[in-house]
Amino acid sequence: MAIQRTLSIIKPDATRRNLTGQIIARLEQGGLHVIAQKRLRLTREQAERFYAVHASRSFFNDLCTFMTSGPVVVQVLEGDDAIARNRRVMGSTNPANAEAGTIRKDFGESIEANSVHGSDSPDTAAQEIRFFFAEMEIAG
Repeated sequence: MAIQRTLSIIKPDATRRNLTGQIIARLEQGGLHVIAQKRLRLTREQAERFYAVHASRSFFNDLCTFMTSGPVVVQVLEGDDAIARNRRVMGSTNPANAEAGTIRKDFGESIEANSVHGSDSPDTAAQEIRFFFAEMEIAG
């Protein structure tokens, strides 16, 4: 397997419920290493830029409103096959369809408030990491 990096976001629903530590523990137990991390509150403009790929979708406005509703924790995760590994630990987007023991099954409240975001491909991961982190902020 190849060592990869991926972006993870702990969403406002999870930070509001003080689940940050539990989620990070699950990521680490899943074989991922946190090599950069920061807590921030996205502005509307930042949320719209980050989710621009969804701008034409009906849920775009609600997504941006939700993602600016409270603090998030953005992280760079590293590990063997990190993108797929992170997606397995997160579980399906809809918590109702996620496997038992995944972050979204255990902590997600809805499709939107599903506690975590993770990159879906190497290209997306590189772009998303650059959105939040300068290279000097990544201790990998």
